[in-house]
Amino acid sequence: MTVQIRGQKMLIGGKWVGRDEIIEVRDPQDNSLIDTVPAASKEDMLQCIEEAKEGAKIAASMPVHERIRVINVAADYIEENKEKYAFIISKEGSKTIREAQKEAARCIQTLRISAEEARRINGETIPFDQMPGSENRVGYYYRFPIGIIAAITPFNDPLNLVAHKVGPAIASGNAIIVKPATVTPLSALLLAEAFSHAGLPPKVLSVITGHGREIGDILVTHPAIRMISFTGGLEAGEEIARKAGLKKIGLELGSNSPVIVLEDADLEEAVESSVSGAFWAAGQNCLGVQRIYIQDSIYETFQKAFISRTEQYSVGDKQSYQTDMGPLITEKEAIRVEKMVEEAIGKGAFLLTGGQRNGAFYTPTVLTNVPENCQIAKEEIFGPVVLLYPVGDLDEAIQKSNSVDYGLQAGIFTKNIEKAHKAIAQLDVGGIMINDSSDYRIDAMPFGGVKKSGLGREGIKFALQEMTEPKVVCFKLNQ
Repeated sequence: MTVQIRGQKMLIGGKWVGRDEIIEVRDPQDNSLIDTVPAASKEDMLQCIEEAKEGAKIAASMPVHERIRVINVAADYIEENKEKYAFIISKEGSKTIREAQKEAARCIQTLRISAEEARRINGETIPFDQMPGSENRVGYYYRFPIGIIAAITPFNDPLNLVAHKVGPAIASGNAIIVKPATVTPLSALLLAEAFSHAGLPPKVLSVITGHGREIGDILVTHPAIRMISFTGGLEAGEEIARKAGLKKIGLELGSNSPVIVLEDADLEEAVESSVSGAFWAAGQNCLGVQRIYIQDSIYETFQKAFISRTEQYSVGDKQSYQTDMGPLITEKEAIRVEKMVEEAIGKGAFLLTGGQRNGAFYTPTVLTNVPENCQIAKEEIFGPVVLLYPVGDLDEAIQKSNSVDYGLQAGIFTKNIEKAHKAIAQLDVGGIMINDSSDYRIDAMPFGGVKKSGLGREGIKFALQEMTEPKVVCFKLNQ
């Protein structure tokens, strides 16, 4: 399949518009030009917000059955064109075609779950007579949409992470403005195309393409925006939190995810799951396995098997079904990862395999003996690098797992239910996977972290709660 370079348009208030100023979208594999998108101006963003004000009123008045219908038709459209969607995900980003196909399939599921959850935005009756003097009062609460939601999305899941914001927003009766990552805007525009096909009323959804430095502050600070849903890096998230003002904020800011492997674990399963978790999407994954703590008695066996499996990983052409891992999103990112590895080696870390860069490609890399004062040990790598550590017991593994400022998800491999429950209780994370790596998620579960991994929770049902507010209704009866 080839991509026709024709200049995509962005969606503002239900209208597809182009601009003279453009942004080139390039394939990180060979830097070839895929397409162009408009470079929106400040005036474009202000117009977008004005259109969304009307869109919020339209969305709130949509009956639930119509929200369900529109979301399901959009999901049908993506399913009918899933190869096209997968191709674009892979072409503009880092994912192999097999990884991209899984993302497209997950996007369909995300939308279908959103449609189902639209019918379950429930309230409750309130027993007002619990307070003396209120015996003649009855009432309830229901949930109402908050208005306009701003969604700022990353490059690593350019379709499904957009769907995780758009699906719940529409299901809950809100308008939404999506500002996709500059390097991967095409997938978000394709999602908008699906909703246009489904008959979503104009002005409910906008996808505006542009540089964050030009349009980002307006979107974040504008008082008409009632919620910001951001997925991305810690520094950008902290800046958004400082600037946002009085509005809801949902931040998913990444992690430095640990996996614990105890001596009673199924080693073959632990190795296979952890290798996949470390190198999926070239390690550019907020759930990606970054640190593995292995009990001393099995450390050498695990290390040998892990390196062997890592060295079997096929790195190359993203569009080949034989490829396991493609490039990082840009050569700049690959250089950043390379420097982090070099710093660790310079401070005494041992390179067990990998550590080679070719343009935007960086080979799957395994380090051990990494000092705790290295950047790579403390921060999110967001690249195909994993650190192995021997530990004496579970207590030491938990202590070291909790030693960083992040806490999104963790994994533990053990057959001992008591040790599993100890890890569940003591690991400072938003989710823990038992006999699986940290890199496991279904789209219906609550998703988010603690500490610097962010604020709030995604996952359709939980996003719907964030995107609505309760309104109390009380009747005083004349009795």
